Amino acid sequence: MKCLRRLTYTGFLGGLLHLACGSDNGSASRSTPEETGQSCKVAAECFANLDAATVRGAITCMDRVPGGYCTHECQTDADCCAVPGECRTTLPEVCAPFESTGKMYCFLSCEVADIEAHEATLFRDGGAIDPNLFCERRANPSFGCRSTGGGRDNRKVCTP
Repeated sequence: MKCLRRLTYTGFLGGLLHLACGSDNGSASRSTPEETGQSCKVAAECFANLDAATVRGAITCMDRVPGGYCTHECQTDADCCAVPGECRTTLPEVCAPFESTGKMYCFLSCEVADIEAHEATLFRDGGAIDPNLFCERRANPSFGCRSTGGGRDNRKVCTP
């Protein structure tokens, strides 16, 4: 662990640096303006300010995403942000399959239509919408836009 080595060699200052660095996978330093997409190690860290029984679908910490990714299972887009307080902003969320899990989850969307509906300020190269820039600026600087890889129901989402 890079930060721990600094603690060993530099004493008190290293301890402060270690606290600022967080964990090896960077999860302690990654946050999003939404519950969806927060870093995690276990599902209990996700949606902690909500009654888990009210969330539409099982709360999950996706370990296949670097640093973990807080989300929950869903059937339709309407299941994402369905509970008061679940979504803190108007960032668009979609329900999509993830890789080969066979399950549907809520993700921060970077589909052009969703970005256009959300805002018109993140344009690049002659007015074209840049989904990666949207993810970097609105979700987290370490996020990019990628496919969920879930087969025919693929969606474009913001992930690390």
